[in-house]
Amino acid sequence: MRRDQRSPKQDPILSSQYVVCEGRYNCRFEALDRTLRNLMSVTDQHKTHQTFGGKIVVLRGDFRQILPVIPKGSRHDILASAINSSQFWSFCKILDVGNRNIISVVGDESEVKISDDLLITTTDDPLSHLVDFAYPNLLQNMSDYRYFQNRAILAPTLKSVEKVNDFVLTIFSGMEKEYLSSDTTCQADENEDVKQEWFTSEFLNDIKCSGLLNHKLTLKPGVAVMLLRNIDQTSGLCNGTRLIVNKLGSNVIGATVVTGRNIGDKVYIPRMNLIPSNLGLSFKFQRRQFSLTVCFAMTINMSQDQSLSHVRLYLPKSMFIYGQLYVALSRVKSRSGLRI
Repeated sequence: MRRDQRSPKQDPILSSQYVVCEGRYNCRFEALDRTLRNLMSVTDQHKTHQTFGGKIVVLRGDFRQILPVIPKGSRHDILASAINSSQFWSFCKILDVGNRNIISVVGDESEVKISDDLLITTTDDPLSHLVDFAYPNLLQNMSDYRYFQNRAILAPTLKSVEKVNDFVLTIFSGMEKEYLSSDTTCQADENEDVKQEWFTSEFLNDIKCSGLLNHKLTLKPGVAVMLLRNIDQTSGLCNGTRLIVNKLGSNVIGATVVTGRNIGDKVYIPRMNLIPSNLGLSFKFQRRQFSLTVCFAMTINMSQDQSLSHVRLYLPKSMFIYGQLYVALSRVKSRSGLRI
């Protein structure tokens, strides 16, 4: 948008006293500064020379709990990407919330003692027991979208999440439908030395990582899913929105929104084209797939900014990032709603 243009979408920002944003990556922090300077200069040219266009910016969260994710990055790369490495960090003021005793360190212990009343008793079928704790009477409540709003199973890795979701999918009756992505290499300038025949469909289909839509998506009616991309923000269809599947079509998937400001709305989700970046690959490729994933379980990182009444924490292995346990435990509203 040119500086002399004005859109109605700018009005809420122009009239607001402060802007709230997620604070972990310094690149996003600096991009926000450029955007606000540009927007605010529409009404006042002097705003282009003021930090954040003269707006007060509130950073939510604690960047010390989960650090920026830099694929194959060194310790230096990770620290350099953190928000406190930004040129604007000197303008920030840290506000203490509460009594600062949310978490404490005792000695040099590397393990955390968890109270017995928070633990789920080990059984011969731990996954079934875990799901029963998280979603009691699941099949009887599958038509009640309110039942799914404040429940989730959290796990530290994508592999553990998929294991739980695949298990829950087997509990549902009804005909399952499998959606396969269409994967093709991109003929961009940087790919001019790459020949399409070098990459088979099977090779492209097998590429899987966090943030990338899976090649295969298996769904059944009544299953809880989450949007992984922004589709229509004005309708509340944003990354992280949870839905219940109603209809499985060939080209669209019908669903009911169960979180956000448009709870109960019936929506249709189309396929999307996605060109992933920063995967460490020497070429670019496009994946066309529905931007959905089954979400009875989700990663701890994905659950950030959510407040849930019932959280079940699945830990087949130890946490691998400092602060993950704190983030997972702080998703639940009360102690009685937590089980590990």
